[in-house]
Amino acid sequence: MTLHDLLIAPFADYGFMRRALVACLALGLGSGPVGVLLMLRRMSLVGDAMSHAVLPGAALGFLAAGGLSLPAMGLGGLVAGLAVALLSGLVSRTTVLEEDASFASFYLTSLALGVLIVSLKGSNIDLLHVLFGTILAIDPAALYLIAGISAATLATLALIYRPLIAECLDPGFLRAVGARGMLYHFLFLLLVVLNLVAGFQSLGTLMAVGLMMLPASIAKLWVTTLPAMLAVATLSAVASGFAGLLISFHYGLASGPTIIVTASALYCLSLILAPSGAIMRLFPRLHLKH
Repeated sequence: MTLHDLLIAPFADYGFMRRALVACLALGLGSGPVGVLLMLRRMSLVGDAMSHAVLPGAALGFLAAGGLSLPAMGLGGLVAGLAVALLSGLVSRTTVLEEDASFASFYLTSLALGVLIVSLKGSNIDLLHVLFGTILAIDPAALYLIAGISAATLATLALIYRPLIAECLDPGFLRAVGARGMLYHFLFLLLVVLNLVAGFQSLGTLMAVGLMMLPASIAKLWVTTLPAMLAVATLSAVASGFAGLLISFHYGLASGPTIIVTASALYCLSLILAPSGAIMRLFPRLHLKH
């Protein structure tokens, strides 16, 4: 098998592979930077909880459309995700529960409710598509939606980058200068939910957060500055999508899980080889001993 057959032919010969690759590229561009900011805000598990929170809304969209309609399910997922985010914030501010505890409670409820709704009217195949995605079945309408979310994410991050980073690292400073920290927090949660909806279209609700958090963790192991983290996370997400699609094509594996396993393999390699990984921690550089 030539290098062309291995790396290029699957995308040159099959339209569904090209569409899947474009979807991975768009997901990486949007989810990579959002994942880094989630990690810096110590909200990684909140992102995982919110990825499951979109399920009941997607399930209601599935019922309303009478089948797998990605626009209807995406809209339902967006509404459900925002509702859970707002309710979790409200609970954390009006009760003794912390925000992570309220997110966990709503996440468990949403996951169970979403599976129940789909199982009432759909088949086991429909449930699998909702939970694990159908990236090889991405159509042009879904591609436009994912690309639009990615473009909106990058534009919003560019507009609110400085106050968002300040709110991320020192929210007390924004309050001291009279800035609207809660507004930036809400906008950021909106971006998280939007990118989870985009990931849901291709990777399913169970793995949509994978291309957010794994590339972000990889980036933190390799670099220390925020711009570099954003770049490395984006490149890691795109590379995981490209390699995962090729592996799934050549070996007949499920594409969505293969993409996430590929990202996990990069993460494990980074744990061992990166400057902030295990080997460098166990064996400090020689110049530090003198």
